[in-house]
Amino acid sequence: MQGVPSTADQDNSAYDTRSWVDAADAYAEADAAQVLSAEELERWGLAAFLTGRDEASDSARERAHFAHLSAGDINGAARVGHLLGVTLSIRGENARAGGWFGRVQSLLDEHGMADTVWQLYLRLSIGMMTLFSGKPQDSAAMFEQMLIESDRYPDDADLQVVVRNGLGQSLVALGRFDEGLRLLDEVMVRATTDDTVSPQFVGLMYCAVIEACRRCFELSRAREWTELLSRWCERQQGLVPYRGQCLVHRAEVMALHGSWPDASEEVERVFRQLGEDPTDLSAGMAHYQRGELHRLRGEYEKAEASYRKASRCGHDPQPGLALLRLAQGEGDAAFAALRRAIDETPYRHDRLRLLPAYAEVALAAGNVPAATEAAAELRGAATEREVPLLSASAAQADGCVALFAGDAPAALRLLREALTTWQRIGAPYDAATTRVHIATALRALGDGDSAELELDAARWAFEQLGAAPDVARVGKLAHRRSKPVAPGGLTPREAQILGLVATGATNRTIAKELFLSESTVARHVANIFLKLGVTSRSAATAYAYEHHLV
Repeated sequence: MQGVPSTADQDNSAYDTRSWVDAADAYAEADAAQVLSAEELERWGLAAFLTGRDEASDSARERAHFAHLSAGDINGAARVGHLLGVTLSIRGENARAGGWFGRVQSLLDEHGMADTVWQLYLRLSIGMMTLFSGKPQDSAAMFEQMLIESDRYPDDADLQVVVRNGLGQSLVALGRFDEGLRLLDEVMVRATTDDTVSPQFVGLMYCAVIEACRRCFELSRAREWTELLSRWCERQQGLVPYRGQCLVHRAEVMALHGSWPDASEEVERVFRQLGEDPTDLSAGMAHYQRGELHRLRGEYEKAEASYRKASRCGHDPQPGLALLRLAQGEGDAAFAALRRAIDETPYRHDRLRLLPAYAEVALAAGNVPAATEAAAELRGAATEREVPLLSASAAQADGCVALFAGDAPAALRLLREALTTWQRIGAPYDAATTRVHIATALRALGDGDSAELELDAARWAFEQLGAAPDVARVGKLAHRRSKPVAPGGLTPREAQILGLVATGATNRTIAKELFLSESTVARHVANIFLKLGVTSRSAATAYAYEHHLV
């Protein structure tokens, strides 16, 4: 009715304040009462996308495309058509995506728009497909040219971040890690400080950059961007996309730091949000991480089921599945699977991610040349860049190869180097695994007592983590069954937290330091007080200093 504000107009404030659920509901209600404008349909499409209503989002955007056409707004029609293509390609609906990209190209050709920003956007999509098809050299050249051309559109914030992201991802894929990561850091600064960047592209950039950091073994960088992504997600009321990947990245970091219960909780939150049988990328990542936690705990049937679900969602189940096969005594199958995966990957960063497990599996299969080759490649990468996670993996692989070759002194030196780095990173499972190898080297050198100490320390760590297969393995290796006792009966994690309490750190500070939730830290502190028979942080601090835990 003329003169009466539309429901959508009345509730545009919900869109502007990023209350996506309210905005999507308001536009749907308005649509039932009146004809929405092309701009309102676009807004509805974004709000529906961000709240996980894919069908409603696609429908609203398709209608927006034709509404722009009816109004003679070719740029608007091209914009929405391209965005539909991007959204569909991310969901894996490549045929529909290609159809929309083709429609936009035909529209531009029909109207003689050879020199327009939408031609550049279409080339961006081709560049990303080139990268994903395993041709990073070609995609890098394409994005470098597009970066030059993007200077003609300095006010198009989406274009600026997407072009730089494509080039950064291509450089990382080529093994030019430092160049690529610097460019991706710039992408994140732009995406998080420029309010004109679409929320859909902000989320995409976060996930892409974090994934690149993980593949480059840049643990601290990945952790920093993951925390920022978590905060960004919290500010988007009702957000569904990206939150799943955010939770999985948090779970991976928690698992590395030994917080397996917290990591499991983060993974399960993904499935509570998406449902148990989703098929998107974040679901595949979550299934894989769930499988890793099952494998480490010795829950092999559950692990295999999770890896299979990850594969169905398009996520590579390696190296976890190969390590599962090794644990099940199928060393040849594990070796063949990893050899195939390494041969097939066109990207150096994916090879590096697989090589630590490949070296382990190769030695178990008695293939010393393959293990030596893998260790050498890891060491070469580690000498190029100062990345602790990569350095520790390289030192451990070198040490295990030396140990297998009978060079116990060299093995001991390399393995102690790895242990020091694992401890500095705060990776208790990897540190404990390295201690087992150190014990083997010490025994080879005739130092049985020191070997037993290393095995006891490793078993203690495995028990606290809940790594049942490793506890059993160490039990078979140990000559005696005595267990080390922490002061006051504290677990290693409790002793670590008590040491931080003694420095004056608050629960919030400790949670951030150890990548735990505040509630988990509070629970540990309560257990510490109970075990020590104290009622205050000052009394606990005194105990910590008395027993050299600071």
